Amino acid sequence: MESHPLIAALSLFAVAVLATGAGSQEAPSIPPLPHRLADTGLYVAGSTKEVRADVLPYTPQYALWSDGATKRRWLHVPAGAAIDATQPNAWEFPPGTKLWKEFSHGRPIETRLIERLPDGSWRFAAYVWNEDGTEATLAPPAGIAVVAARGAPNGRYRIPSEADCRACHEGAAVPVLGVGALQLSPDRDPNAAHFERRKANDAGLRELVARGWLRNLPDAMLRNPPRIAASSPLERAALGYLHANCGHCHNDAGAQPPVDLQLAQQALPGASRSDRVLASVVGAPSRYRARGLPAAAPLVDPGRPASSVLAARMRTRDPHVQMPPLGTELIDAEGLALIERWIAHQPRKEPQ
Repeated sequence: MESHPLIAALSLFAVAVLATGAGSQEAPSIPPLPHRLADTGLYVAGSTKEVRADVLPYTPQYALWSDGATKRRWLHVPAGAAIDATQPNAWEFPPGTKLWKEFSHGRPIETRLIERLPDGSWRFAAYVWNEDGTEATLAPPAGIAVVAARGAPNGRYRIPSEADCRACHEGAAVPVLGVGALQLSPDRDPNAAHFERRKANDAGLRELVARGWLRNLPDAMLRNPPRIAASSPLERAALGYLHANCGHCHNDAGAQPPVDLQLAQQALPGASRSDRVLASVVGAPSRYRARGLPAAAPLVDPGRPASSVLAARMRTRDPHVQMPPLGTELIDAEGLALIERWIAHQPRKEPQ
């Protein structure tokens, strides 16, 4: 029995569809990372210096210590899209979001890129500048152990691996560490360690909302910008330092280490509460013993920096003990001094 010509034609069409994959819902293809930083969208076409008008600079109020490197940072949100701030402590960045951070020691040495892909995942890359600062090219995923850099500590600079980047960034609720309600709040802390003055064209909460790049931020956060609640300016600065340098790992939102330590601040309208942070660190026993301290030594021993595990781990660069564990080879003298002053001013509770 012969088939009807129309049925035969439809059957051939179905075979063709299956053979070519037409009509199927395939995941969007991810283009490879550009070989040159100039092709990532940071600069005006044909330039390696002039930043595009749709790329905004920003400066977090609490800096992450990076062995004294000077940094510049930029953010781009694709046209028609916006960051969703419905959850003030876990902003939702749209696919196509890109962030860059340039590290310099006398000259630019590397620029890191974080990009949100169409499938919602994030990718991380580093671009290494040549010595005359005319071009930066993609570093291998394994990083580079040594880059000669005259102004860097000991004249050596290490480009982190992709795994190193993920180890820090993916420990938080959102892998973007310096762009959030607290870090971009206009109520900036003048006592912050390594204080960076906000530049005239920097993007903050109000600028992002006005530009349409930030939506659903509670109105109360614009009327009463978030800040860290603290008993003194010294405590506010110390808690801000711990938030920026430790909170991306020590929190209750991401893949945190197996210790009950909460150093990430929660952004709320006005003064965010610090009770939980203080309870987890002041007088709290340390799970790990620091060299030279008894096993029962607390993370913060009120009034006694020398017997506080937190300060002891900041005070060393022994790779088995130091905190933070990655991204730094030099002790942060200014940050350590701030934390020690704060510990020294903590009131002691005398035994009853």
